[in-house]
Amino acid sequence: MSFVNLQSRTTIVTGAAGGIGRAICEELARAGSGIALFDIDREKVEEVARSLTRAFGGAAKGYVVDIRQNEAVVRSVDDVLHDFGAIDHLVNAHGIQFLSSFRDFPQDKWALIQDINLQGLFRTTQAVWPHMLEQKRGRVINIASVHGLVASELKSAYVTAKHGVVGLTRATAIEGAEYGITVNAICPGAVLTDLVMRQGPDYARKFGGDISEKAALERAFLDVMPTRRFIEPIEIGQLCAFLCCDAACSITGAAIPIDGGWSAR
Repeated sequence: MSFVNLQSRTTIVTGAAGGIGRAICEELARAGSGIALFDIDREKVEEVARSLTRAFGGAAKGYVVDIRQNEAVVRSVDDVLHDFGAIDHLVNAHGIQFLSSFRDFPQDKWALIQDINLQGLFRTTQAVWPHMLEQKRGRVINIASVHGLVASELKSAYVTAKHGVVGLTRATAIEGAEYGITVNAICPGAVLTDLVMRQGPDYARKFGGDISEKAALERAFLDVMPTRRFIEPIEIGQLCAFLCCDAACSITGAAIPIDGGWSAR
């Protein structure tokens, strides 16, 4: 049982079939919110929606959305309004990663990361914004990254996009404040999801020798996190649930690290 009450609320979660996205959906559903799940993978998003209904008994529905397509985003937001009757919260939890030295960074990969990680977030937020303005209340939570606060090698495109997410968070927080809309960014350190696991081969090559992918990931991430442990997705989900509740009404424009002390160094 959640200590946060989000009964009679509706939340859109993007990237809902991913590791962090799914945990966010579960914690918001546990708190009583209806969940509209946006993801590009039909099979996965529909499976997560069914699991939420089984586990928590509330309304949950999956929508196949390519956030690179503005018309698709707007259409899906309209569908959520029709199906649920309101949009109270938006959690932008989508994202991709690609590692390369800056010198050799492929321009198509750079453009794709900006399009999904930053422009996609702009599209979803702009699509829900008029509805939140009209109802004079809303919560937007952007899953940024510790890389919205600090930088690392091999991730110039990702770091650039996530710094942009933090900037957009602050700008929209100012514009939304008089309408009861809060906008915050959560900046996780290393969460052991597929997105992080897929970086194992790149780091193993970077460190050379006979290092395993697991050891390479630990060296790349845990050596810069004073707590020396990977963050659990549920920790992100529970923070999202709190930021959606009425008790968090004065928290806005914040970039909140949940990074095991990484950004404190």
